Amino acid sequence: MDPIQYVDPNTDTTFRLAEEAQERGHLLFHYLPNALIFSEGRVFAKGHDFKVGRENNPVTTFYDEKIIDLGKDLDVLWLRQDPPFDMNYLTTTYLLDFVCKETLVINKPFWVRNFPEKLFVLNYPELMPATIICSSIDAIQRFRDKFGDIILKPLYGNGGIGVFKLNYEDQNLAALFELFQKVSPEPLIVQEFLPEVCEGDKRIILLNGEVLGGINRVPKSGEIRSNLHVGGQAIKTKLSSEEILICEKLSQALKDHGQIFVGIDVIGNKLTEINVTSPTGLQELEKFENTNLTSKVWELIESKLIK
Repeated sequence: MDPIQYVDPNTDTTFRLAEEAQERGHLLFHYLPNALIFSEGRVFAKGHDFKVGRENNPVTTFYDEKIIDLGKDLDVLWLRQDPPFDMNYLTTTYLLDFVCKETLVINKPFWVRNFPEKLFVLNYPELMPATIICSSIDAIQRFRDKFGDIILKPLYGNGGIGVFKLNYEDQNLAALFELFQKVSPEPLIVQEFLPEVCEGDKRIILLNGEVLGGINRVPKSGEIRSNLHVGGQAIKTKLSSEEILICEKLSQALKDHGQIFVGIDVIGNKLTEINVTSPTGLQELEKFENTNLTSKVWELIESKLIK
């Protein structure tokens, strides 16, 4: 994952996963994505054994740096690297493919690579809002002519960065498109605007294809982005019958492709993203449900390790 010492121990999902693992007697090792080493057919990583304690300052204690063999020295490896989903990210998944022969990697890197957040969802057009992916301003303008207000965002971004709502009358579309193209040549994803986002954007966590629970993330006043780190507020919620149906339609594909810990986003009963890289929301869900859901995550993983 990215540097764990800078995360908020009260909200970060990876911290909570590490904390629960430690409480269950597992040993922890942390390495950064750029610390991977492929040598003579083996995959190694330079990093640190560590412990966590949310009441400590700092909350992480690192031990001497060392290099480990990810195939021989680990039982479980969590791939919790945040996007952007770029060539560095792709390289990580390629190298971790070799590790999967000996170590349980969550989520399975082959399918993380082939199921990026905003592309996996395209397999379910009947569940999605109207969507277009392209690098053509003309195609985007035609899409807006048809659907009115739109959401424009980078295809491989995350965390609400670079997400814009453009009203049908907005005259900044061409200029914004030029700016995106100057920053990165990747295509853009454009979706019809769902006004229900004002009531919240639900994050539903699926464990091995089954519903673990969900939270509703409500944008702050003046925002359309509901991401928690840009000011969205997490509130307790119940899943609608339509949302449960969405989960059921995704379940088997997630199981079949080794996507054990997944977060999907739903607005107004429309599926907008399937997050397989580093989904969040676990700590907020535990607080609302007042139960240790992370133990269920580890119980499932431990059951997969029993030969």
